[in-house]
Order: sequence, then structure tokens, then C-alpha cells
Amino acid sequence: MSERTALRALAHPLRSRLLAELRVHGRATATELAQALETHTGATSYHLRKLAEVGLVEDTRSGTGRRRVWRALDLPPTAGLVDEPLDEDDAQAADWLALDYLAHFGERARGWIQDKDSYEPAWRESCGLEDHPVQVTAEQVTALRAELLEVLERYRRVGQGNPQAKRVVVYTCALPLPPTLTARAAQP
Repeated sequence: MSERTALRALAHPLRSRLLAELRVHGRATATELAQALETHTGATSYHLRKLAEVGLVEDTRSGTGRRRVWRALDLPPTAGLVDEPLDEDDAQAADWLALDYLAHFGERARGWIQDKDSYEPAWRESCGLEDHPVQVTAEQVTALRAELLEVLERYRRVGQGNPQAKRVVVYTCALPLPPTLTARAAQP
């Protein structure tokens, strides 16, 4: 899969939501996805095939008849990073996708805040929003990201088969602070 091809395929609201739904909630049929995303089965089927063409999802071959069961493919840790400069269309697609991802994160965070009281105390204490400011060089933030991805990979499937395990999505977002804020924070 070319990162540019995947980027172009994902720069569509329904496709990005389909991939997110499969990544977070696991395998599903086009009908189940249409219900979850409040759209039509024909649309979900069409866009799932488009995602499959670029290697982001696949038919598990575990469905029967027309009830195909889809799953998201694991993305490599560098997915979304393109070494060469993007042309204007690809850059716009990347920006749209990042903003769509941010909106999706916002929806999930709002949902947690609204529903957190329905979870047991241990879940309420361990889940939620937080930030961790650090002072790093560009090389160090690259190493930090790699270490975080390594930790997340260790936990990816550790709870399968455990009835007490819940699927959890962990969002990471390393953002440099504007120089004016950084300078003020460094002053005594």
C-alpha cells in the first residue's frame, strides 16, 4: 500500500469513519457498520471495497453469503508519514484527514465524559483526558513516539478472551508548543 494512495482513499468522511469503527470496535459487516454510523448499507459496502483496494481493510472470509465480515488491517507504525513532499491535493487530503481525526477524537472524549459515571470506579480513575508536557529535541520526540508505540503494541491483544477486559482506544498527540508559551514556561 502506498501512503499516498491510502491517504487519498481515507480523505472521505465515511471511509475514515468506517476504518475508525473497525479499528476501535473490531470486525463487522457492512450492515452493522451502516447501523453504527447511521448510513446506508450500500454506501458502507462500496466504501469498504474502496478501503480494501488500498489495503486498509479486508474481508475476513468468515461471513456467509452476502454478509461479508470486514476487519481493519494493522497499520505500520509509520502509516501516514510520507517521506517526499506532498502535492497540493495530497496536502489538502492530509489536512482534511487530520481535522476529521480530531473531530472523531472530540466525539469519543465527549462520549466518555457523558458516560463515565456508568463505569466502575477503577475504569473512571484510569481512563480520561490528560496531558504530559515534556522538554525534548526532535530526535527525542521521535524516540518517545517509538517507545509509546512499542508499549501500545504489547497491550494490543493481551486481554483477548478475558471477560473483564474492555477495548480501550489510546490517542497520542505530541504537539510542539508555540515559542511564546515555551519561553514563558521556562522562566522562573
